[in-house]
Amino acid sequence: MATIEEQIQETEDELAKTQYNKKTQHHIGKLKAKLARLKDELDVRRSKGPKAAGYAVKKSGHATVAIVGFPSVGKSTLLNKITNAQSAVAAYKFTTVTCVPGLMEYMGAKIQVLDLPGLIKDASKGKGKGREVLSVVRSADMILLMIDVFETNVEVLVHELWTANLRLNQRPPDIVISKKNRGGVIVNFTTKQSTLDEDLVKEMMAEYGYINADIVIRENIVEDQLIDYISGNRLFIPAIVALNKTDLVSEAYITQLKKRLGKQRKIIPISAEKDIGIEKLKDEIFDQLRFIRIYMKPQGKEADLVEPLVIKDGSDIGMICDSIHRDFRKNFRYALIWGKSAKFPGQIVGLDHKVMDQDVVTIIVKRG
Repeated sequence: MATIEEQIQETEDELAKTQYNKKTQHHIGKLKAKLARLKDELDVRRSKGPKAAGYAVKKSGHATVAIVGFPSVGKSTLLNKITNAQSAVAAYKFTTVTCVPGLMEYMGAKIQVLDLPGLIKDASKGKGKGREVLSVVRSADMILLMIDVFETNVEVLVHELWTANLRLNQRPPDIVISKKNRGGVIVNFTTKQSTLDEDLVKEMMAEYGYINADIVIRENIVEDQLIDYISGNRLFIPAIVALNKTDLVSEAYITQLKKRLGKQRKIIPISAEKDIGIEKLKDEIFDQLRFIRIYMKPQGKEADLVEPLVIKDGSDIGMICDSIHRDFRKNFRYALIWGKSAKFPGQIVGLDHKVMDQDVVTIIVKRG
């Protein structure tokens, strides 16, 4: 019987030689699902085998950002500029041989930034300590892709991350799967599909062992999105691109590069060495992490406008209670709120009230 590696190679070879058209669409969809399942099985098997020496990183702060880039593009120089870290810097490749963390304090947020060894082609297959690097990247809240004006093939980095099941600047597809005991697989589309049909969905789900289930697909998707959802191990994470060493080229050259690279991703031109564009980059990191600042006002006192409480956008009063003290939600009576989310100053609200950036909040709890 063929090994998993051999089955993967056979499936990849068949995919490569099969031209995509209406007649081969189902066959290709099944092959993609089979390939994804086999790779997931291989990852599980590797995770149970002997552990290679990895990079132990203790998470700290409100969020973690991983700097991902080719060797010698200036990752360590950037880390030293934006954080309190001191990562080794030299003008040759692979200076960073471990994971170096630093803390960036910005607009009240404490953001952990990780300088990682350079990522290279086939890193997802283990080349150049790639699997160890990617395991750290998977734990981050955001990815900062770093390239320089002379090494602009960001698609190599994106492909390695994609192969490691990281989906950049995407959201999970709007799908619901409900398992059941009998009745086979029932497929429901709530919107017109460009590539999928009922039989193809059933065939792809069968590759993952779904015999009895109801699936509702509520948006127009492609095969890869369906596979991402069925597999259940994909991570959807925000990412931006820092284009370094821009002090060495003209503005026209930078504009041309941004047009070529910036179709689907935000690009921030910087020079880590010359301190150019660093504040704009910090701004973008803060925005991508979707932080908001809440100013707490103790009852009968002035609001603390110096040290905000930093939380994620979309948080409610209950989440603020949880971040202050574990007993606050249990003993909560009501909250008073001033700012953008309030209908009027000092509005009385409950636990489910959604707050907005720079709201002022007073929380009233039961006395013990």
